Amino acid sequence: MTGSGPKLGVVLLLAVLLQTVVVTITVLHFSTALNSMKEAFARSSVSCLTGADLQSVTAVRGDPCWQVTQQLHLLIQKSLSQRYQRQISSAVRDEVSRVLPSLVMEDQASPRPKVAAHVTGSFVPKLDQEGGAPVSAGRRVQGQKISWWEGQKGLAFLQDVQLVDGELVVPHPGLYYVYAQTYFRHTHSLEEEEGEGGEEAEDRGRPLLQYVYKKVSNYPAPFLLMKTIRTSCWSRGSQFSLHSAHQGGLFPLSAGDRLFVTVTNASAVDMDEKSSFFGAFLVS
Repeated sequence: MTGSGPKLGVVLLLAVLLQTVVVTITVLHFSTALNSMKEAFARSSVSCLTGADLQSVTAVRGDPCWQVTQQLHLLIQKSLSQRYQRQISSAVRDEVSRVLPSLVMEDQASPRPKVAAHVTGSFVPKLDQEGGAPVSAGRRVQGQKISWWEGQKGLAFLQDVQLVDGELVVPHPGLYYVYAQTYFRHTHSLEEEEGEGGEEAEDRGRPLLQYVYKKVSNYPAPFLLMKTIRTSCWSRGSQFSLHSAHQGGLFPLSAGDRLFVTVTNASAVDMDEKSSFFGAFLVS
């Protein structure tokens, strides 16, 4: 009995040592595995989103965290860019509306009506029944009124505008751009050149004028909006001479106003649709 005691003590000591070694190995194994898991988590996309150890991650192309951070940077830049664009657009719109309020329409405002007209020359002039001359525009208007415009065929069109006796009737109030062009063609033969008298020689150097008038309902006399002048110096010996007169401008007009064109020598106007025309359209 006395000899078995030391042996039993040695066995117990060896068992305790073995158990300690096993526990130590197990702890070291789990510690290594835990460190591996922490490192993998730190380098994963979840770490980039949660911010865990984000500063210590090396930005290497192809790394999952690098890809996530790049996508986040692009998304942030895009969001900031759109925000700044909206702020700048709003600031510019406010400034433009302050300086030029007529050019900026509110979103809740009624849509702008589409009003436009382009009438062209017609080869069927309306002549006076007595003298056969172009229709006079009246004593208070300079020149001879062109009343044989075409409003439907060819290049001509009327959009919410009426053409009455050579006059465009404005349907809505607003700021309009008005334009007109007349093409003068003076034909003469060699006999006319040889027998040219003083009156005909004076006519050869007479200026060609084009006028654009506006008629209003509450005033008897038309208002002159524009005029342009071309000097008609016909070349001797030529069969014809050509001149064009063009003008245009912005004018505030009211509903019911009428626009018409007069010239100093209506018989010399070539009423080709591509050369002589007259029109207006609503700007604002």
